[in-house]
Amino acid sequence: MIHNFEAFLIAITILTLTPGLDTALVIRNSSRGGFTDGAVTSLGICLGLFVHATFSAIGISAILAQSAELFHLVKMVGAAYLIYLGLTTLRGLWKNHAAPQAATGSVARHEFSFSRSMREGFLSNVLNPKTAVFYLAFLPQFINPEGSAFLQSTLMASIHFVIAMVWQCGLAGALTSAKNLLKSARFMHWMEGTTGVVLVGLGVKLMLEDK
Repeated sequence: MIHNFEAFLIAITILTLTPGLDTALVIRNSSRGGFTDGAVTSLGICLGLFVHATFSAIGISAILAQSAELFHLVKMVGAAYLIYLGLTTLRGLWKNHAAPQAATGSVARHEFSFSRSMREGFLSNVLNPKTAVFYLAFLPQFINPEGSAFLQSTLMASIHFVIAMVWQCGLAGALTSAKNLLKSARFMHWMEGTTGVVLVGLGVKLMLEDK
Protein backbone atom coordinates (compact mmCIF):
# COMPACT_ATOMS: atom_id res chain seq x y z
CA MET A 1 0.00 0.00 0.00
CA ILE A 2 2.81 2.44 0.88
CA HIS A 3 4.68 3.70 -2.18
CA ASN A 4 8.44 3.00 -2.07
CA PHE A 5 8.19 1.32 1.32
CA GLU A 6 11.90 0.47 1.59
CA ALA A 7 12.93 4.11 1.21
CA PHE A 8 10.34 5.15 3.80
CA LEU A 9 11.58 2.55 6.30
CA ILE A 10 15.22 3.63 5.94
CA ALA A 11 14.38 7.33 6.18
CA ILE A 12 12.10 7.01 9.22
CA THR A 13 14.63 4.81 11.03
CA ILE A 14 17.43 7.33 10.49
CA LEU A 15 15.12 10.10 11.67
CA THR A 16 14.24 8.18 14.83
CA LEU A 17 17.87 7.43 15.71
CA THR A 18 18.94 11.05 15.24
CA PRO A 19 19.28 12.73 18.68
CA GLY A 20 16.76 15.46 19.30
CA LEU A 21 14.01 16.59 21.63
CA ASP A 22 12.51 13.10 22.02
CA THR A 23 15.86 11.62 23.01
CA ALA A 24 16.58 14.43 25.47
CA LEU A 25 13.17 14.09 27.11
CA VAL A 26 13.41 10.30 27.46
CA ILE A 27 16.89 10.61 28.98
CA ARG A 28 15.73 13.34 31.33
CA ASN A 29 12.74 11.35 32.58
CA SER A 30 14.64 8.06 32.78
CA SER A 31 17.19 9.73 35.03
CA ARG A 32 14.31 11.16 37.05
CA GLY A 33 12.22 8.04 37.60
CA GLY A 34 13.93 5.03 36.02
CA PHE A 35 12.91 2.81 33.11
CA THR A 36 9.15 3.06 33.67
CA ASP A 37 9.27 6.84 33.62
CA GLY A 38 11.27 6.83 30.38
CA ALA A 39 9.08 4.16 28.76
CA VAL A 40 5.80 5.94 29.54
CA THR A 41 7.30 9.21 28.30
CA SER A 42 8.21 7.40 25.07
CA LEU A 43 4.65 6.08 24.80
CA GLY A 44 3.30 9.63 25.10
CA ILE A 45 5.75 10.89 22.47
CA CYS A 46 4.83 8.12 20.06
CA LEU A 47 1.08 8.56 20.53
CA GLY A 48 1.57 12.16 19.45
CA LEU A 49 2.74 10.87 16.05
CA PHE A 50 -0.82 9.82 15.21
CA VAL A 51 -2.02 13.37 15.80
CA HIS A 52 0.46 14.68 13.24
CA ALA A 53 -0.37 11.87 10.81
CA THR A 54 -4.07 12.71 11.05
CA PHE A 55 -3.45 16.43 10.56
CA SER A 56 -1.27 15.67 7.56
CA ALA A 57 -3.94 13.45 6.01
CA ILE A 58 -6.80 15.94 6.34
CA GLY A 59 -4.79 18.99 5.32
CA ILE A 60 -4.59 20.89 8.60
CA SER A 61 -0.82 20.73 8.54
CA ALA A 62 -0.92 22.33 5.08
CA ILE A 63 -2.71 25.32 6.56
CA LEU A 64 -0.15 25.42 9.37
CA ALA A 65 2.74 25.45 6.89
CA GLN A 66 1.19 28.19 4.73
CA SER A 67 0.04 30.51 7.52
CA ALA A 68 2.96 32.43 9.02
CA GLU A 69 0.81 33.76 11.87
CA LEU A 70 -0.58 30.37 12.87
CA PHE A 71 2.80 28.70 12.51
CA HIS A 72 4.38 31.39 14.66
CA LEU A 73 1.70 30.95 17.35
CA VAL A 74 2.10 27.17 17.54
CA LYS A 75 5.87 27.58 17.42
CA MET A 76 5.83 29.92 20.43
CA VAL A 77 3.55 27.59 22.42
CA GLY A 78 5.73 24.56 21.70
CA ALA A 79 8.94 26.46 22.43
CA ALA A 80 7.53 27.78 25.71
CA TYR A 81 6.63 24.25 26.76
CA LEU A 82 10.16 23.00 26.04
CA ILE A 83 11.63 25.82 28.09
CA TYR A 84 9.16 25.01 30.89
CA LEU A 85 10.28 21.36 30.92
CA GLY A 86 13.94 22.36 31.00
CA LEU A 87 13.48 24.95 33.75
CA THR A 88 11.43 22.44 35.79
CA THR A 89 14.34 19.98 35.55
CA LEU A 90 16.89 22.62 36.57
CA ARG A 91 14.68 23.80 39.44
CA GLY A 92 14.35 20.25 40.74
CA LEU A 93 18.10 19.80 40.42
CA TRP A 94 18.68 22.98 42.41
CA LYS A 95 16.31 21.82 45.17
CA ASN A 96 18.02 18.42 45.37
CA HIS A 97 21.42 20.10 45.51
CA ALA A 98 20.32 22.43 48.28
CA ALA A 99 18.67 19.65 50.31
CA PRO A 100 20.82 17.60 52.71
CA GLN A 101 22.06 14.41 51.08
CA ALA A 102 21.78 11.00 52.71
CA ALA A 103 24.84 9.43 54.23
CA THR A 104 25.12 7.05 51.28
CA GLY A 105 25.49 10.01 48.93
CA SER A 106 22.86 8.63 46.55
CA VAL A 107 20.58 10.98 44.69
CA ALA A 108 16.92 11.25 45.63
CA ARG A 109 14.60 9.70 43.06
CA HIS A 110 11.32 11.35 42.13
CA GLU A 111 8.07 9.45 42.63
CA PHE A 112 6.83 8.07 39.32
CA SER A 113 3.59 9.48 37.94
CA PHE A 114 2.08 7.78 34.90
CA SER A 115 -0.10 10.75 33.97
CA ARG A 116 2.79 13.22 34.31
CA SER A 117 5.17 11.22 32.13
CA MET A 118 2.49 10.53 29.53
CA ARG A 119 1.46 14.19 29.44
CA GLU A 120 5.04 15.46 29.12
CA GLY A 121 5.82 13.09 26.26
CA PHE A 122 2.55 13.65 24.40
CA LEU A 123 2.53 17.45 24.67
CA SER A 124 6.21 17.82 23.78
CA ASN A 125 5.51 15.98 20.52
CA VAL A 126 2.11 17.45 19.64
CA LEU A 127 3.21 21.02 20.39
CA ASN A 128 6.29 20.74 18.19
CA PRO A 129 5.34 22.44 14.87
CA LYS A 130 8.44 21.07 13.17
CA THR A 131 7.06 17.54 13.57
CA ALA A 132 3.78 18.65 11.99
CA VAL A 133 5.54 20.31 9.06
CA PHE A 134 7.89 17.33 8.67
CA TYR A 135 4.96 14.93 8.45
CA LEU A 136 3.30 17.24 5.94
CA ALA A 137 6.40 17.22 3.73
CA PHE A 138 7.52 13.64 4.35
CA LEU A 139 4.45 11.40 4.30
CA PRO A 140 2.99 12.52 0.94
CA GLN A 141 6.13 11.29 -0.82
CA PHE A 142 5.12 7.73 0.05
CA ILE A 143 1.34 7.99 -0.40
CA ASN A 144 -0.13 5.80 -3.12
CA PRO A 145 -2.77 8.00 -4.81
CA GLU A 146 -4.86 4.91 -5.55
CA GLY A 147 -5.29 4.20 -1.83
CA SER A 148 -6.65 6.01 1.21
CA ALA A 149 -4.37 8.84 2.31
CA PHE A 150 -5.66 8.56 5.87
CA LEU A 151 -5.04 4.80 6.15
CA GLN A 152 -1.58 5.09 4.62
CA SER A 153 -0.64 8.01 6.89
CA THR A 154 -1.84 6.04 9.92
CA LEU A 155 0.13 2.99 8.81
CA MET A 156 3.32 5.04 8.41
CA ALA A 157 2.76 6.63 11.82
CA SER A 158 2.30 3.12 13.28
CA ILE A 159 5.63 2.01 11.82
CA HIS A 160 7.27 5.14 13.20
CA PHE A 161 5.57 4.38 16.54
CA VAL A 162 7.11 0.89 16.75
CA ILE A 163 10.61 1.99 15.73
CA ALA A 164 10.59 4.95 18.14
CA MET A 165 9.25 2.88 21.05
CA VAL A 166 11.93 0.21 20.57
CA TRP A 167 14.72 2.79 20.35
CA GLN A 168 13.57 5.04 23.18
CA CYS A 169 12.67 2.20 25.58
CA GLY A 170 16.03 0.60 24.79
CA LEU A 171 17.68 3.89 25.66
CA ALA A 172 15.72 4.13 28.92
CA GLY A 173 16.65 0.54 29.75
CA ALA A 174 20.33 1.13 29.05
CA LEU A 175 20.36 4.15 31.35
CA THR A 176 18.54 2.26 34.09
CA SER A 177 20.89 -0.72 33.76
CA ALA A 178 23.89 1.51 34.42
CA LYS A 179 23.30 1.04 38.13
CA ASN A 180 26.67 2.29 39.29
CA LEU A 181 26.21 5.53 37.41
CA LEU A 182 22.62 5.94 38.53
CA LYS A 183 23.73 5.53 42.16
CA SER A 184 26.14 8.42 41.75
CA ALA A 185 24.64 11.72 42.87
CA ARG A 186 27.25 13.61 40.85
CA PHE A 187 26.42 11.76 37.63
CA MET A 188 22.66 12.13 38.15
CA HIS A 189 23.04 15.84 38.80
CA TRP A 190 25.13 16.14 35.65
CA MET A 191 22.59 14.14 33.62
CA GLU A 192 19.58 16.12 34.82
CA GLY A 193 21.43 19.42 34.47
CA THR A 194 22.57 18.62 30.94
CA THR A 195 19.15 17.48 29.71
CA GLY A 196 17.52 20.49 31.39
CA VAL A 197 19.87 22.86 29.57
CA VAL A 198 19.31 20.99 26.28
CA LEU A 199 15.54 21.32 26.63
CA VAL A 200 15.79 25.04 27.36
CA GLY A 201 18.24 25.45 24.47
CA LEU A 202 15.93 23.65 22.05
CA GLY A 203 13.02 25.82 23.15
CA VAL A 204 15.00 29.05 22.75
CA LYS A 205 16.33 27.92 19.35
CA LEU A 206 12.79 27.16 18.19
CA MET A 207 11.61 30.59 19.35
CA LEU A 208 14.43 32.45 17.59
CA GLU A 209 14.25 30.65 14.25
CA ASP A 210 12.59 32.58 11.46
CA LYS A 211 11.30 29.48 9.69
